[in-house]
Amino acid sequence: MKTITTCVHDIIKHQPFLDDAIARDIVNFSGLAADIQPQVEEEMRKPVKQGSIIMALRRYAPKRTKINMRDLRELGDIVVRSGITEYTFLNSNTIIASKAKLLEAVKEQTGVYLNYSSNYQESNILVSSSLTDLVEDCFRSERRVTIKEELSSITIALPKDSSQFVGLYFYIFKLLAYEGIPVFEMISTSNYFALFLEKQYVNQAFLLINEIKK
Repeated sequence: MKTITTCVHDIIKHQPFLDDAIARDIVNFSGLAADIQPQVEEEMRKPVKQGSIIMALRRYAPKRTKINMRDLRELGDIVVRSGITEYTFLNSNTIIASKAKLLEAVKEQTGVYLNYSSNYQESNILVSSSLTDLVEDCFRSERRVTIKEELSSITIALPKDSSQFVGLYFYIFKLLAYEGIPVFEMISTSNYFALFLEKQYVNQAFLLINEIKK
């Protein structure tokens, strides 16, 4: 049976920013209790006193994220690229051949961007906008799900052994989310991490990420 305490704790756990603020002891429990009271009552299906919610909040013991800011300052060069288009196609028994045709067509071209990734259901292609006609031709027999034009990318060189850093991506995404910057797509490799944003957000995002290194 769900109790008020478990209900309140579940609500907090699904709000990382709020969880972080409680861990830093900068939250007014009375104000927070009043704010989440309607949600608690909806889940409990009965009236709940604010005092009971406050008591549940006082019992909450969040784990502080162990982020080492020194690690974050070791981020490498940041490169911004504009004019990127994203395609998503449904997978088919010919999708690999279509990909091979595209790669063959661009192998002699320099200065263009192309990234291909896939899962069991869809394939995703991020390309320089100058290649859109070529993509349309190579994948003309495939079923296109979406297309998004006028994207910009921010590529960040990761520090050595970045896979051992706790909270690296969490901190970057939290910073962007606090400023209301949506991330359209992301790609990471062993040494690089790329964010794809709508062009109106890229300058603000670049400044925020660059500030981490300071």
